[in-house]
Amino acid sequence: MAVTELEFERAEARAQKERKAGYVRSARYDRRRRRVILQLNTGVELSFAAEMAEGLAGASPGDLAQIEISPSGLGLHWPRLDADLYVPALLQGIFGSGNWMAAQMGAAGGKARSAAKSEAARENGRKGGRPRRTAGR
Repeated sequence: MAVTELEFERAEARAQKERKAGYVRSARYDRRRRRVILQLNTGVELSFAAEMAEGLAGASPGDLAQIEISPSGLGLHWPRLDADLYVPALLQGIFGSGNWMAAQMGAAGGKARSAAKSEAARENGRKGGRPRRTAGR
Protein backbone atom coordinates (compact mmCIF):
# COMPACT_ATOMS: atom_id res chain seq x y z
CA MET A 1 0.00 0.00 0.00
CA ALA A 2 1.49 3.30 -1.08
CA VAL A 3 1.19 6.34 1.15
CA THR A 4 0.16 9.53 -0.60
CA GLU A 5 1.83 12.84 0.07
CA LEU A 6 -1.37 14.14 1.69
CA GLU A 7 -1.60 11.14 4.03
CA PHE A 8 2.04 11.61 4.98
CA GLU A 9 1.51 15.30 5.76
CA ARG A 10 -1.55 14.53 7.89
CA ALA A 11 0.34 11.84 9.82
CA GLU A 12 3.24 14.25 10.37
CA ALA A 13 0.83 16.91 11.70
CA ARG A 14 -0.73 14.38 14.11
CA ALA A 15 2.71 13.35 15.35
CA GLN A 16 3.73 16.97 15.96
CA LYS A 17 0.52 17.53 17.94
CA GLU A 18 1.20 14.41 20.06
CA ARG A 19 4.81 15.48 20.67
CA LYS A 20 3.59 18.69 22.36
CA ALA A 21 2.32 16.59 25.29
CA GLY A 22 5.78 15.08 25.67
CA TYR A 23 8.10 12.66 23.98
CA VAL A 24 10.76 10.25 25.20
CA ARG A 25 14.37 11.41 25.28
CA SER A 26 15.75 8.32 27.01
CA ALA A 27 14.49 4.91 28.08
CA ARG A 28 16.08 2.22 30.21
CA TYR A 29 15.20 -0.85 32.21
CA ASP A 30 16.07 -0.82 35.92
CA ARG A 31 16.85 -4.45 36.81
CA ARG A 32 16.84 -3.84 40.55
CA ARG A 33 13.38 -2.26 40.60
CA ARG A 34 12.13 -4.27 37.57
CA ARG A 35 10.74 -1.13 35.99
CA VAL A 36 10.96 0.63 32.63
CA ILE A 37 12.02 4.24 33.17
CA LEU A 38 11.34 6.95 30.61
CA GLN A 39 12.71 10.49 30.62
CA LEU A 40 10.46 12.92 28.73
CA ASN A 41 11.47 16.20 27.14
CA THR A 42 9.17 17.97 29.63
CA GLY A 43 11.33 16.89 32.58
CA VAL A 44 8.80 14.27 33.65
CA GLU A 45 10.12 10.83 34.52
CA LEU A 46 7.68 7.99 33.98
CA SER A 47 8.26 4.49 35.28
CA PHE A 48 6.13 1.38 35.17
CA ALA A 49 6.51 -2.27 36.04
CA ALA A 50 7.39 -4.25 32.92
CA GLU A 51 4.83 -6.87 33.99
CA MET A 52 2.08 -4.30 33.44
CA ALA A 53 2.71 -3.93 29.70
CA GLU A 54 1.62 -6.13 26.84
CA GLY A 55 4.54 -8.05 25.36
CA LEU A 56 6.88 -7.34 28.28
CA ALA A 57 5.42 -9.57 31.00
CA GLY A 58 7.64 -12.53 31.75
CA ALA A 59 10.55 -11.25 29.64
CA SER A 60 14.14 -11.60 30.80
CA PRO A 61 16.00 -8.53 32.12
CA GLY A 62 18.39 -8.76 29.15
CA ASP A 63 15.50 -8.60 26.68
CA LEU A 64 13.86 -5.73 28.56
CA ALA A 65 17.09 -3.73 28.60
CA GLN A 66 17.13 -3.52 24.78
CA ILE A 67 14.79 -0.56 24.20
CA GLU A 68 14.64 1.46 20.99
CA ILE A 69 12.99 4.88 20.84
CA SER A 70 11.24 5.83 17.61
CA PRO A 71 12.59 8.92 15.80
CA SER A 72 9.52 10.91 16.91
CA GLY A 73 10.01 9.87 20.54
CA LEU A 74 6.41 8.64 20.64
CA GLY A 75 7.09 4.93 20.32
CA LEU A 76 9.13 2.31 22.16
CA HIS A 77 10.27 -0.96 20.65
CA TRP A 78 11.84 -4.06 22.21
CA PRO A 79 13.45 -5.85 19.24
CA ARG A 80 14.13 -9.13 21.05
CA LEU A 81 10.50 -9.31 22.16
CA ASP A 82 8.93 -7.79 19.02
CA ALA A 83 6.92 -5.58 21.38
CA ASP A 84 5.88 -1.98 20.83
CA LEU A 85 4.29 0.61 23.11
CA TYR A 86 2.89 4.03 22.24
CA VAL A 87 4.05 6.75 24.65
CA PRO A 88 0.88 8.93 24.55
CA ALA A 89 -1.11 5.81 25.50
CA LEU A 90 1.29 5.06 28.37
CA LEU A 91 0.74 8.60 29.66
CA GLN A 92 -2.98 7.79 29.75
CA GLY A 93 -2.42 4.53 31.63
CA ILE A 94 -2.97 2.29 28.59
CA PHE A 95 -0.37 -0.49 28.62
CA GLY A 96 -1.57 -2.61 25.70
CA SER A 97 -4.31 -3.30 23.18
CA GLY A 98 -7.96 -3.10 24.15
CA ASN A 99 -8.35 -6.87 24.19
CA TRP A 100 -5.22 -7.34 26.28
CA MET A 101 -6.26 -4.65 28.78
CA ALA A 102 -9.73 -6.21 29.12
CA ALA A 103 -8.20 -9.62 29.81
CA GLN A 104 -5.97 -8.10 32.50
CA MET A 105 -8.93 -6.41 34.17
CA GLY A 106 -10.97 -9.61 34.04
CA ALA A 107 -8.14 -11.58 35.64
CA ALA A 108 -7.79 -8.98 38.39
CA GLY A 109 -11.54 -8.98 39.02
CA GLY A 110 -11.52 -12.75 39.47
CA LYS A 111 -8.90 -12.39 42.20
CA ALA A 112 -10.90 -9.80 44.12
CA ARG A 113 -11.65 -10.61 47.74
CA SER A 114 -14.50 -9.07 49.60
CA ALA A 115 -16.72 -9.99 52.53
CA ALA A 116 -19.64 -10.56 50.15
CA LYS A 117 -17.59 -12.84 47.87
CA SER A 118 -16.28 -14.84 50.86
CA GLU A 119 -19.80 -15.28 52.25
CA ALA A 120 -21.12 -16.40 48.87
CA ALA A 121 -18.32 -18.98 48.61
CA ARG A 122 -19.10 -20.30 52.12
CA GLU A 123 -22.82 -20.54 51.26
CA ASN A 124 -22.00 -22.36 48.04
CA GLY A 125 -19.80 -24.76 50.02
CA ARG A 126 -22.65 -25.53 52.43
CA LYS A 127 -24.75 -26.49 49.42
CA GLY A 128 -22.14 -28.97 48.24
CA GLY A 129 -19.93 -26.66 46.19
CA ARG A 130 -19.90 -26.01 42.50
CA PRO A 131 -21.96 -28.54 40.52
CA ARG A 132 -19.91 -30.96 38.42
CA ARG A 133 -20.02 -30.55 34.69
CA THR A 134 -21.89 -33.20 32.80
CA ALA A 135 -20.86 -34.48 29.37
CA GLY A 136 -23.88 -32.88 27.67
CA ARG A 137 -23.13 -29.36 28.93
